[in-house]
Amino acid sequence: VIYDMEHGGLTLDKFKELSLISKGIALNPMIRIPEISYNYIARSLDLGANGIMIPMVNDKREALEIIRCSKYPPLGKRGAGFGFAHNEYKKENPIDIMKYANKTLINIIQIENKRGLENVEEIAKIDGVDCLWVGHFDLSNFLGVPGQFNSKLYLDAINKIVKAGKKYQKSLGIMVSTKQEMCFYSDLGFNVIAVGTEMFLLQDKISELIK
Repeated sequence: VIYDMEHGGLTLDKFKELSLISKGIALNPMIRIPEISYNYIARSLDLGANGIMIPMVNDKREALEIIRCSKYPPLGKRGAGFGFAHNEYKKENPIDIMKYANKTLINIIQIENKRGLENVEEIAKIDGVDCLWVGHFDLSNFLGVPGQFNSKLYLDAINKIVKAGKKYQKSLGIMVSTKQEMCFYSDLGFNVIAVGTEMFLLQDKISELIK
């Protein structure tokens, strides 16, 4: 499950509760932070996030900064604090915790504007970038074809991202709202597919009940 700080109004304090609840029912909590920031990245991880989604990543320099903020030394600069939410308040060997975190953390890099698209191959080749996530509406918007997901400009952009992901063995992610869209992107090679938001699913079910 991905909790959203960018658009959803979530606070880190509330995320701490949600991450612990999620782990208690065998869900892996991830979080979309609002910007590239050591404070957001490292604190989200300390509060229990198993993965970080970062919006509007423009280039290699920004992607490398994300990796540095999210990884413990020698791979990065994440500060060490143990016995907190990220290791479920357990008393464990700090060296083992750091090695496990560096190995299992998922960094989801959002490609959703022209600069990110232009630099997608340079971003994809970086160790520690685990998933290229298409912000589909923003991408179409910045390409000058807002919401036109059948346009050649948009589809060419998708193919460029898919090619980079496959070349460097990165996961490919996107949000869909219909089964048709899910099948379309799955056939292209997308393997991390979000199906709507909790509010969309709730509204859709309520609409069915009152028709």
